[in-house]
Amino acid sequence: MSFTRATLGRTGIEVCRLGLASSYGAPATTVEQAFDHGVNYFYWGSLRRNPFGDGLRALAPHRDRFLLVTQSYSRLASLIAPSLERALRALRFDYTDALLLGLWNGAPPPRILDACRKLRERGLVRYLAVSTHNRPLIARLAADPQFDIFHVRYNAVHRGAEREVFSQLPAQNPPGLVSFTATSWRQLLTPKRIPPGEKLPTAADCYRFVLSQPAVNICMTGPSNASQFDQALNALTQGPMSDDELAWMHRIGEAIRGARS
Repeated sequence: MSFTRATLGRTGIEVCRLGLASSYGAPATTVEQAFDHGVNYFYWGSLRRNPFGDGLRALAPHRDRFLLVTQSYSRLASLIAPSLERALRALRFDYTDALLLGLWNGAPPPRILDACRKLRERGLVRYLAVSTHNRPLIARLAADPQFDIFHVRYNAVHRGAEREVFSQLPAQNPPGLVSFTATSWRQLLTPKRIPPGEKLPTAADCYRFVLSQPAVNICMTGPSNASQFDQALNALTQGPMSDDELAWMHRIGEAIRGARS
């Protein structure tokens, strides 16, 4: 793994360490720009905005060069397939690379896993991913070959994954690991939340903080325009944080967390 590229766990696929999410308004041109800069993990998520879909459709000639991640929050096994089929019809794609089971704070039950298995057998899904805020759940499921990828919150404010996830992953054949909310829902970018005397982080600083953690294969970004995506790209250009920079981000994150408790 390098600062810019990684292998996505047991999938064996090489990925850019930045991923792009659909929920925040990125236009089609930003989707195409991201692909041109090597981004190949596209999250067709909880808010499937039309411009993002337009960008994905424009990439159809390169379908074998990127991973499409489609999310389902359904707790009813019977609704998982129809939801996925609608998403694929909207994009005019034949399959999704990863089906992401959204916000499971306990292990998905057999009925859900059986529905996912049937989708795999039909060729509609290649990999199974799980998103959770229950970090110890990832450690419990990480060795299970049914699960290929996990999505977990990680940023300078929420660092619990360092002890509850990153250090608990199996050394051999680990799952892929994707982080979200690098800016802690913009708390880390809000001047009034920054302790006196500390420099205000940029979005690039927040991404660099996450990407300096080698356990994280991909850090998701949610730009709403080209300028915000450029800030994410700057993180890749600047490279990993120094010890002093990490200590600075730790101080800010701890101050924000302490102010909320």
